[in-house]
Amino acid sequence: MRGLLLAFLPGFLVLWLLGMAYTAWRFATRQGTKPVAPLPAPLPRVSVLIAARDEEAALPRCLASLRALNYPQELLEILVGDDASTDRTAAVAEAAMQGFAGSFRVISISETLGQARGKANVLAHLARQATTDFFFITDADISLPATWITALLAPAAPGMGTVTGITAVRGPRLFHQLQGIDWLLSLSMVQVVSDLDRPVTAMGNNMLVTRAAYEATGGYEALPFSVTEDFALFRAVLAAGYGFRQVFNAEVRADSLPMPTWPDLLKQRRRWLRGVEGLPLRLRLELLFFSGFWPALLGLAWLAGPGLALVFWGAKVLVQAVLAYFAHRRAGLRLRWWLLPLFELYTLALAVAILGFQLFGGAVVWKGRRYE
Repeated sequence: MRGLLLAFLPGFLVLWLLGMAYTAWRFATRQGTKPVAPLPAPLPRVSVLIAARDEEAALPRCLASLRALNYPQELLEILVGDDASTDRTAAVAEAAMQGFAGSFRVISISETLGQARGKANVLAHLARQATTDFFFITDADISLPATWITALLAPAAPGMGTVTGITAVRGPRLFHQLQGIDWLLSLSMVQVVSDLDRPVTAMGNNMLVTRAAYEATGGYEALPFSVTEDFALFRAVLAAGYGFRQVFNAEVRADSLPMPTWPDLLKQRRRWLRGVEGLPLRLRLELLFFSGFWPALLGLAWLAGPGLALVFWGAKVLVQAVLAYFAHRRAGLRLRWWLLPLFELYTLALAVAILGFQLFGGAVVWKGRRYE
């Protein structure tokens, strides 16, 4: 058995490194990237949908970024769904949007539509209230670039159902910055797979859904409940025959507030893992393969000593650094190289913590609500 493992583990690690190197090369050269179509003329009215629950601290930042969009305000319809907030979410939203030239409403959510729950229920209500053909969905803790609407709208050619931008986690603390590297590395890999016309997911804090595609699914109220409501909608839109686009550049970069603590981060990742269960088998196997680096490395270190394991670890840091560099550059951000060794410890700790959380963490809890 020991001999078999000593033969298998180095081979697995070599394949892992080759896979990561291919991903970095593909992302850096952007093979398979589709050209962006011109904006529709005349510019259409669009709706921005924001689900908010106890977001009085974060929401003004989001709304200020929407007021700064370089899109005519009279063509913007901004709808905030107040999901039974216990703070001043509605009041601060109204105050932040005083004098806005477009259409703005805060809608109190008190009823459940169909199978929708939580954020999906809020968005189901907002979609019913929206009056345009384009739904731009974001979160209350997001700050958006001035180019957000135009950069997501341009790829929304006829037949396209969703267009998804990227999210960068930004904050002053070391913990926040490590989350930022994690997000951009993950999204760069999603981009490579998506450029191969293999759908992975959409980002519910930075996405466009056309009304036609949304209504073809029956809306959130008709979808089976999922704690990853964006992924559920994405799958339903694809099943209805619509296309998708992933866009990775600074013009569509949404800046998110970070998870403040480890427990909060683990709750977020555990919720995401529910979405992974719905991926096609091939993608789940590929994710399992890429998540196998640390177990394989630790097994090699235990069986053969630290020398060879350190060589593989150094190669991982190097290849991953290349991908991180291009991901940050394309997102319009600067990579802090000195964080990369710490990022290795962060990913190892996160992998171990998620495993423990999966085994002993119980139900998914999000925004104060419990989902079994």
